[in-house]
Amino acid sequence: MKPAVRVTVTGAAGNIAYSLLFKIAAGEMLGDDQPIILQLVEIPQAMGALRGVAMELEDCAFPLLQQVSIHDNPEEGFKGVHYALLVGARPRGPGMERKDLLEANAAIFSGQGKALNDFANPDVRVLVVGNPANTNALIASRNAPDLSPSQFTAMTRLDHQRAKGILANRLGVTVNEVKGVTIWGNHSATQFPDLHHANVHGEPVLSLIDGAWYKGQYISLIQKRGAAIINARGASSAASAAQAAINHMRSWALGTDDDWVSMAIPSDGSYGVATGIIYSFPVRCNYGRYEIVQGLELNEFSRQQMKETEQELLAEMADVDHLLPPETAARMTDPFGRAGLVNDIDEECLRAGSIVVKTDRIC
Repeated sequence: MKPAVRVTVTGAAGNIAYSLLFKIAAGEMLGDDQPIILQLVEIPQAMGALRGVAMELEDCAFPLLQQVSIHDNPEEGFKGVHYALLVGARPRGPGMERKDLLEANAAIFSGQGKALNDFANPDVRVLVVGNPANTNALIASRNAPDLSPSQFTAMTRLDHQRAKGILANRLGVTVNEVKGVTIWGNHSATQFPDLHHANVHGEPVLSLIDGAWYKGQYISLIQKRGAAIINARGASSAASAAQAAINHMRSWALGTDDDWVSMAIPSDGSYGVATGIIYSFPVRCNYGRYEIVQGLELNEFSRQQMKETEQELLAEMADVDHLLPPETAARMTDPFGRAGLVNDIDEECLRAGSIVVKTDRIC
């Protein structure tokens, strides 16, 4: 049997986590042969509810679940962790502007970044789910000076799956038949759902749908899907968010097979996107690492959409700049450590192909 890996979930008594934890324990995230130790983190006021969740996990008698511990501080909850899913975040309250929300979450995620830096496994993989996810991930990363920026990601997999599901329904095909969908940018209403490289059995998607529907309805539909679900059911899309978090981490750990997925990751300047921000790109994963899909042709419409969401992320970064340690700024310009490549082994590691991963120097 494989040795157990430690998985931390913050906001573990919340609605998303309630759908998420049982999937992790059942092996849906890391495989049905991977034992799990769950380390659950909540605020002190929610510890009673968290104890109830831990009791339910015990009652399920999951064969892969070796241990569950509950914590009211990230220092304890992040000890030795291999996978961290940062679900808990401060929600927007009455009268709060987006800038207020960013500042309120900055305190949470700067503390979690420091705790991950000091207590997590050095190879920890971090997924930020709590909104505003991209900038929260940036804050956590900038406060973890000993960890690589590439270890911090934010979730646009929910948007990616919404884009595939709605498109598949429109075309009357299954989601497995739709390939090459991309979400660029921020997990917000400025994100760009890009179908210019999508296909169904090799047939370009844009030849199968009406262009006016794509630009006039589809893009807005994906951008505003979360709000539409809240209006329809009176609650947020917790179950689909949990499933997206599972799929994000599973792809990162186990690979993406014959298609790419969308992940918000540190920008390395690919496609002209500014460095210093966490931006959603099309990526392929292999051997526990990810690489940005390169060489996609972008038309003027796509570049305009991508620039709009980039500008929003730059504005968010500016809003929290006073909370970002200046000593960690420089590494964001080279988040994957490519600048120091000096030998043939490094060149071998960066060779293009489906096996070698460009974002890590270790073959």
